[in-house]
Formats: sequence, C-alpha cells, structure tokens
Amino acid sequence: MLGKTKAAIIVGFIICWAGAAGAGEEILRSFKQAGGRAYAPIYGQAPPPIGFVDFCARETAECRPLTPRARKIRLTPQRWRQLQEVNSAVNRRIAPASDIELYGVAEHWVMPTDAGDCEDYVLLKKRQLQGLGFAAETLLITVVLDEQGDGHAVLLARTESGDLVLDNRRDEIKRWTETRYQFLKRQSEQNPRKWLALTPKSAPDSGAIAGN
Repeated sequence: MLGKTKAAIIVGFIICWAGAAGAGEEILRSFKQAGGRAYAPIYGQAPPPIGFVDFCARETAECRPLTPRARKIRLTPQRWRQLQEVNSAVNRRIAPASDIELYGVAEHWVMPTDAGDCEDYVLLKKRQLQGLGFAAETLLITVVLDEQGDGHAVLLARTESGDLVLDNRRDEIKRWTETRYQFLKRQSEQNPRKWLALTPKSAPDSGAIAGN
C-alpha cells in the first residue's frame, strides 16, 4: 500500500497531466474554430533571400531537397507544448544583435550560439524542433514586413489546424492571420532552396532582412 506522501504525489501528477491535456485540447479547438484562411495563400515563385543563398552554400546539409509529400503537423497537446517550449527557450537563450554588430556585414545567416538576429533565431528553432521529430517540410523560414515596413524573418509551422508563427519578438505563438505582418515569401515544402510568394504583388528584392 502506498504511503500518504507518495500517493499524494501520484494524484498531483495525474491532476497536472490531465489539466495540461485539457488545456491542449482547448487550444486545438480554438485553432479549428478560428475564422479566416488557415494557410497563407501562394502566388507563385519568389527569389530566396541573399543571406539564405549564402547560408545554403556553407551549410548544404540544412538545405537538401525534401520528400515530395507536403505533410502537416498534427497539433497534439504534446506537439503544441514542444512548439511553445522551443519558441520561448530560444527567445530567452539568444540575445538580439544585428549582423553589422556581430559580423560587420549587412546580412549573414548563421546558426547562433548566444546572439543573432531574426533569421538566426529561426534557424535554431527549426533545428531544435527537427531534433524533437518535427518533419523539416513542416517548418518553413518565412519573410514578412513588420508593422513599420521593415523586413523580418519568422518560422512558419504548417499544422493540420493552419499556419502558426514562431517569432523571436514574442513567446506567444500566433496564427499567421493574428499577426500584423505582411507575408512576403516562404520556403517550399518540397525543396528548401525554392521560395514561394505569399503576396500577389512583386516581392521585394532578395537583399538583406533589416529587422531583428
């Protein structure tokens, strides 16, 4: 027979687990019931960012063609929790700094260790999530214009409930329609070296992403 202390710990664990599962199910319902487009529409091809092209030349393993299947993340409570934990952990771990400050150049994509700008956060989040079993084709580097009209990079998670945005500017994960960003382009699910336009207008040139 279990002692009172041990029994209390087990009961407490069950209550916490059930609460977390219930919260996850509620989140799933809210995503499914949300109005608007679940996925950012595609308007053809777009040029990749210059910094990304240079990154792929240096880190070929990060830019290999993927499977032809366009899979999406099944947003279970566990997967939702992992997305949140990675997003907030990387945001806390990496200090914001521009490429000019770090490398003396306008654009240099790199896997960060302690400091970096917006695309560096994205690269690290993508790698960590893949390490947790997320498929690479469900985690897409995406370029947007922020509220001030500056270039910014975020990670778009393609889920069965819609496109979600992991952003170094906030720990809260939002649906793409909940952000105040203008979505310009993202990686293709089939080939990370190919990029797709998310706006019917001509995408800006593939120069530096100014925002942190």
